[in-house]
Amino acid sequence: MTEKRLVLVVTEADDTTADMVIAELNRRDVPVVRFDPADIGEDLTVSARFGTCPAQVAGQVRTPSRSVSLDRVRSVYWRRPRWPEFAHLSDDDARFAAAQVRHGLGGILYSLDSPLWVNHPLRNAAADYKPAQLALADHLGLMIPPTLVSNDPDEARKFIVEHEHVLFKTLRWTPYRRDGVPVTGWAEPVTSVEIDPSVRVTPHLFQARVQKAADVRVLVVGRRVFAVRIDSDLLDWRKDYSALSYSVVDLPGQVSKALLAYLDHYGLVSGSFDLALDSHGGYWWLELNPNGQWGWLEEKTGLGMSAAFADLLTEGDAT
Repeated sequence: MTEKRLVLVVTEADDTTADMVIAELNRRDVPVVRFDPADIGEDLTVSARFGTCPAQVAGQVRTPSRSVSLDRVRSVYWRRPRWPEFAHLSDDDARFAAAQVRHGLGGILYSLDSPLWVNHPLRNAAADYKPAQLALADHLGLMIPPTLVSNDPDEARKFIVEHEHVLFKTLRWTPYRRDGVPVTGWAEPVTSVEIDPSVRVTPHLFQARVQKAADVRVLVVGRRVFAVRIDSDLLDWRKDYSALSYSVVDLPGQVSKALLAYLDHYGLVSGSFDLALDSHGGYWWLELNPNGQWGWLEEKTGLGMSAAFADLLTEGDAT
């Protein structure tokens, strides 16, 4: 009897969104192997041979509970993996070891050409630059707020005066602490008098504020589009999830078509888009998270998002 091909789920241990997809795969009796790259060592072993005949990657991934041949992998769900930091090593040794894991374990997985990736991490990375996101969204006909990316204080002041109501947004979320307290980069109003010479240190993103009626989070899985309207009085709805209300909406056809084309451009099969809905029914592009969170939206709306991911990971088709 032929063994079933399995799904690799690569993520951290505490990932409830991955748990939802794995539960759906289990209901379908689809074998799953889950691991986190940070567990490399006793809890994670990987081996691969190249130059075999017939030409293919021959190898295994082993965890304390499972062992899987790489040629049995049907798809890879690349969720929220952690890379090891090797805190017990010297700085130089830790950097060396971390690089070997990324290019060894990562390279083995990237060399597999038959599985479906949701999403391939290299394609995630290519799609994760906000200036490039904005340019592509504009090219595809989506409305984008006027935006400036600059480290020139004079340009920043001029832009803010021109558009009056302007937000500052981070170009990339990173773990950040100030005086030991975690700080998250919310979208915040900014005035011209707040611009000082420190702006020169790094590029900043300044964006004209959309007079929105609501926010819309859109999850695309394969060719399936799930859109949820998020109502609140918050400028940045991520600040307080208890203040939000949700409703399922249908996107205009041209918006859905543009979002699918966006993913196709980067070779992605899934992504989470943030849009702003104005009082005239216009949808404004804000950003894409190639690997965004969506589990709480399924819980709030009952949309079959985890089932769509299971469809995609098992069949390669979510139409």
